[in-house]
Amino acid sequence: MTGAAIPDPAIPDPTAPDPSVLAERGVPAHVGVIMDGNGRWAKQRGLPRTEGHTKGEEALFDAVEGALEVGLRWLTVYAFSTENWRRPQPEVRFIMWFNRDLLTRRADELHERGVRVRFIGRKVAPIPRSLLRIMDRTEQLTAQNTRMTLQIAFNYGGRAELVDAARALAADVAAGRVDPDDVDEAALGARLYGPDAPDVDLMVRTSGERRLSNFLLWEAAYAELVFDPVLWPDFRRTHLFAAIDEFQRRTRRFGAV
Repeated sequence: MTGAAIPDPAIPDPTAPDPSVLAERGVPAHVGVIMDGNGRWAKQRGLPRTEGHTKGEEALFDAVEGALEVGLRWLTVYAFSTENWRRPQPEVRFIMWFNRDLLTRRADELHERGVRVRFIGRKVAPIPRSLLRIMDRTEQLTAQNTRMTLQIAFNYGGRAELVDAARALAADVAAGRVDPDDVDEAALGARLYGPDAPDVDLMVRTSGERRLSNFLLWEAAYAELVFDPVLWPDFRRTHLFAAIDEFQRRTRRFGAV
């Protein structure tokens, strides 16, 4: 993967893997994407950090189109973490407004493409009520779609997810709904934010950083990791295809030999 920006995704990249070939080989059941580098993209251009978030919308929806093109069934993107509330308040307010506006404009488009949208994370304050309402409306609108599930991790943290799942399981044990002897991985997994989602096969992080940053810690236990140096606003479907191509070339052992 070169990480080179593709200025116009409508112009085919002659070096990119053919999506039809990738589909024939078998694509990952579930891809997670850490969309990193918006702030650095803006800084390199002398722009406010918020401009990086705005430009990142184009990258997200080109990646979604690429995922549909290659036949991916589950795509989870890291939009806003539980730690991101520590960012400067003007940036946080912009992100809340931007996501509300984005869903208002794009929900019908995703619905028309057969995409089921799900938000995973803590759906509580300090997320603005107006955004929570739009998130709920988007989920309801797209609930019956089956072509692909797009999970948007918002106010999400992997450790928070495990705490919430453990708390729910403990409550069920205390209420007598679950026998303590039946507490196992399946019981905890059934109480995650997206319990029907398959484990993550491929995790992609942009911007050259090489860490998971508290994203899908349970689900990505055996994920193949691909780190692309491209900053997120320059990410295009060709980068996704390259990551899937690399995934398909690896040998997965799951602890075996």
